[in-house]
Amino acid sequence: MNWALKFLPEAQKDLEKLARNQQILVAKAIEKVRQNPVSVNEGGYGKPLGNKGGRNLTGLLKIKLRDAGLRVVYKLIQTDTEMIIVVIGARADEEVYDTAAKRAKKHEL
Repeated sequence: MNWALKFLPEAQKDLEKLARNQQILVAKAIEKVRQNPVSVNEGGYGKPLGNKGGRNLTGLLKIKLRDAGLRVVYKLIQTDTEMIIVVIGARADEEVYDTAAKRAKKHEL
């Protein structure tokens, strides 16, 4: 079952800023995870985030695109079977998690 997919406006801009080949990689990864986006602890693809470096990311999950050096952070709305993309960014530093925490708070995720 495919979950409904929604991007925060900022996450859509993150995607558009990427090089075309990176956009394709991210889109493929999201499509794959969208089939079963629940936590790996529940048999899905999502890797749960918790309290990471002083940022409370509890309830958010991530997709790692190791070869591309990217992360996609998302939130599941299980009552609606909706997957919301929160941020897409480089994994080289912890900035992606700072951004995820700010956006989650702003959008009350």
